[in-house]
This record gives sequence, C-alpha cells and structure tokens, in this order.
Amino acid sequence: MNIWIIMILVMVFSMIVQSMLQSRFDKYSKVGLPCGMTGADVARKMLNDNGIYDVKVVPTQGTLTDHYNPQTKTVALSEAVYASRSVAAAAVAAHECGHAVQHATGYAFIQMRSALVPAVNFASRYVQWILLAGVIFINSMPSLLWIGIALFAVTTLFSLVTLPVEINASSRAVSWLTNAGITDYQTRPMAIDALKWAAYTYVIAAIGSLATLFYYIGIARSRD
Repeated sequence: MNIWIIMILVMVFSMIVQSMLQSRFDKYSKVGLPCGMTGADVARKMLNDNGIYDVKVVPTQGTLTDHYNPQTKTVALSEAVYASRSVAAAAVAAHECGHAVQHATGYAFIQMRSALVPAVNFASRYVQWILLAGVIFINSMPSLLWIGIALFAVTTLFSLVTLPVEINASSRAVSWLTNAGITDYQTRPMAIDALKWAAYTYVIAAIGSLATLFYYIGIARSRD
C-alpha cells in the first residue's frame, strides 16, 4: 500500500478516535458513580489501597490533560475529572493512578519508557530539522538523512513502548474499580468503553509514527 494512503488513513482514523473519545467522555461524564465519589476521591483511594502514600492528587487546567508525573510524584486531574462524581472521572482517575502503581511495582515497560525520556526529548528537539536537511541535501550528504531517521526511530520506539504501558494502566484501573466496588455491573462496561477509546489514541499514534519512519527509510534507500 502506498505510504501516502497509509498516512491519510492514519489522519482520518486519528480524527475519528479523538471524536469518539470526546463523545464517550461527555456521555459518561453525565452518569454518576454508585458510590458518589469524586475523581480525586477515587484517585486517593486507589493509591492508598495499593500502599502508595507519597503521591499527591492535584487539579490541573484543561480538558483530558490528566497525567501522572513520577518526578514530582503527583497525579494531576483535569477540572472535569477532579471534582466530578461521574463514571468517566473515575475511569480517568484510576487510569492515571495505574501509572503510579506501575512505578511503585517496577513495571518493566514503564521503566523502559522512563529511561527513554532523555533520548526522546533530545530527538524531538532536532529530528524535524535534521530530516528536512537530510532530504534537501540527500545527494551531497546522504548520511544526514540516516541520522535523522535514527533520531526518529527513538521517538517511534517510545510510541511503541507506550502502548503496553497505557493498556496495562487501564487494565489495572478496571480491575481495581471492580474489586473496590467503585463501579457496578452497569457502570463497569462504561468505564471499560471510555478507557478503550483512550487506548486507541496511542495505537493510532504508534501506527502513524511507524508509517512516517518507513517513509523516510524508503527515501534514504532509494538514493543509496
């Protein structure tokens, strides 16, 4: 299949997934939890239930900006999650705490992802310019494009490693929400559905990164 067709399909599916994710979040934000807990309450309880007492739960601005920061040991929940008593809020909060549990238990893939962060930060800073220069000067300096490809491969590896990290965090979240009685037989499928669409965003990102990597490799090999 032509690389451009793949890239177009990736962009189309990315827009569809983002739209579905927002739709699911909006839908399940209107469904209350049986226990009546807020997203912040859910996060603190999941941390405590896993013996984690040194991670703070804090609010952050924006929509779907929720994240776990291992450097500051904080679970940051967006305004729509932190004080909300909805199924969507519980799912997102538990997912982010799933990352904290991964760090606490030494989950291999999150350790690998953390180890890649310095290299990814460096690569992301220069890769676009080096790739551009590599394409422009491919006849006189072919090695420059391969340097750019190597840097882009680092970011692609990061995207691939992120997949099991996110899927595992969601799995931990759903399991805990069920065992802790936060969700019941009616709300559990909603939490699963919301996290499923969130996971798809990382799948699309990884596919897009791989497609772009192969595109530049194709350019480099055609000039060899």
